Amino acid sequence: MRKHFAINMPALRFARNALVFSLLGLIPVLLAYVILPPGFGTLLLGGGPPLSRFLRQVVTNGLPVVFLLNYVSFFLFAWIVATPGRSYKLSSIVLADLPVRVLGFVGLHALIYFLSADWFGSFGGSRATALRVVAPTLVRSFLFENISGVYLYATLVSALPLYVTAVENSEGLGQLAKAFPGRSGSVLFAFVIFAFYVTAMTAFAALLVWWGKA
Repeated sequence: MRKHFAINMPALRFARNALVFSLLGLIPVLLAYVILPPGFGTLLLGGGPPLSRFLRQVVTNGLPVVFLLNYVSFFLFAWIVATPGRSYKLSSIVLADLPVRVLGFVGLHALIYFLSADWFGSFGGSRATALRVVAPTLVRSFLFENISGVYLYATLVSALPLYVTAVENSEGLGQLAKAFPGRSGSVLFAFVIFAFYVTAMTAFAALLVWWGKA
C-alpha cells in the first residue's frame, strides 16, 4: 500500500491508483448483484431504459461514492505512515478510516440523492423524499437488497489491502497475525475490520431511521 499511496506522490497518480482500487472493488460486487437475482442480468442485456438507468446510477452514484471514500481514506493512511520506519497502532488507522467510511458513505448518498431529485427527477423530483429514503435504503443495503449494498461492500472490499497492510505493520495485532501461516492471519483480521465497518454503517443508518420516526 505504501508503494501505491504516498503523501509525496503526484496528485494525479494518487487519484489514478485510488480509482483503480475502487474499480477493482466495485466491479466484482456489481457483477454479483447483476447475476444473482433471476432475470435481472437478462433484463439489462436487453438494453433500453433499464440498462441506461442502471448505468447512470452506477456512474453518478456508485463510482463517485466508492472513489471519494477510498481517496480520502488512502490519503489519511499515507499521511499516518509517511515517516519511514515509523511504527503505528492499528487503532490509528481504524480511528482515521472509520469516520470517513461511515459518515462519508451516508453523507455522500444524501447529497447524491438530493441532487438526483433536481437533475434527473428521481424520487418524484422531491428533495425531501430523496433525503427521507436515504437511511432506510442504507439499512437494506446491509442485506444486499438494493444497489446501495453494492457500493457498501465495494467500498470495503477495495479497502481490504489497506487493512491487511495496517494489521501487518501494527505493533500488537501484527505479532498475533504472524502466528497464522503466510498472510492468512492479516487477511483474517482485515475481514474482521471489514465486518465491523459494515455493522457500524448499518447501525448508523438504523439510528437515522429511528431518529426520523421519533
